[in-house]
Amino acid sequence: MKQVFVTGGSGFVGRNLIAALRGRDIPKGSSGGRGEPTQIRALARSETAATAVKDAGAEAVRGDLYDSDVLRAGLKGCDVVFHAAAKVDEWGDPADFDRINVQGTQRLLDAARAEGVRRVVHVSTEAVLAGNRTLRNADESWPYPARPAGEYSRTKALAEQRVLAANGDGLETVIVRPRLVWGPGDTSLLPKIIEAVEKGQFMWIGGGRYLTSTCHVANVAEGMILAAEKGRPGGIYFLTDGEPIEMRAFLTTLLEGRGVDPGSRSLPRGIALAIAAIGEAVWRATRLRGRPPLTRTAVKLFGEEVTVDDTLAHQDLGYRPLISREEGLRTLAPRPEDASNI
Repeated sequence: MKQVFVTGGSGFVGRNLIAALRGRDIPKGSSGGRGEPTQIRALARSETAATAVKDAGAEAVRGDLYDSDVLRAGLKGCDVVFHAAAKVDEWGDPADFDRINVQGTQRLLDAARAEGVRRVVHVSTEAVLAGNRTLRNADESWPYPARPAGEYSRTKALAEQRVLAANGDGLETVIVRPRLVWGPGDTSLLPKIIEAVEKGQFMWIGGGRYLTSTCHVANVAEGMILAAEKGRPGGIYFLTDGEPIEMRAFLTTLLEGRGVDPGSRSLPRGIALAIAAIGEAVWRATRLRGRPPLTRTAVKLFGEEVTVDDTLAHQDLGYRPLISREEGLRTLAPRPEDASNI
């Protein structure tokens, strides 16, 4: 990869991807390396995002996914695009999800083709398969559900279909699906859980004693880079940390690393689904602001088993987690010297 373009570069996954690409840089003239450093550009919607992108080590391109001229200028000369930008939320205006996740993806694909980009790596999610069926050891052959678990699931599945349809005629597209992304600097999952705990709103669904796959953000970045280098055109690849872990044990350890006790309150899964259904119906009918107290997306993705099989990534990409779950959790645990400074 000589020159790449990253969307969502100021986000959790994007920042770590840029750092991983920088970590693979080999100074010019070095022996046994990959050659000259990869040139990285990243889309930035605001000055704050532009600063984050620059701090991560990329050149910021000011604009958004809806400005074709900006996209084409940023993509000029690039051979690979990493598309990590998305609306990641469990509730919101369906039009916003469509605009960002579906139309934004199509705009990027069109611009990439117009600029002669060789490959697009699209960051998706296991949520595209979330519906009525429990995701137990799901692989890439599973079909999309007839009734997706919310707008995020629906629009990310539609985005995947746009990406797959774009494969061919000089443009290669590859999709990666990391499950439950975590790690240092998390700006999405963990902060929301901590906020719920602090407000007294957190409860384990069904006791939390079911399995989940996970994927440390460093492993996500590794899988994305391997997909760019080795992925089969039109291919889809799940990415994980390896063997599943109990959700309750995993989240408890994550939260303890931040000095947060999630408690033991629990809500039966059947009741959780009923509360989600009623709440969503009321919010849709009355157009209330904010979000329902519980959503079907949250119950399906975090209130029951979600395990996926990343065998294909191992076979096709040579993917292996760079960091084990145990090692990652140790790096997040508070150190003894931290406690002495409190």
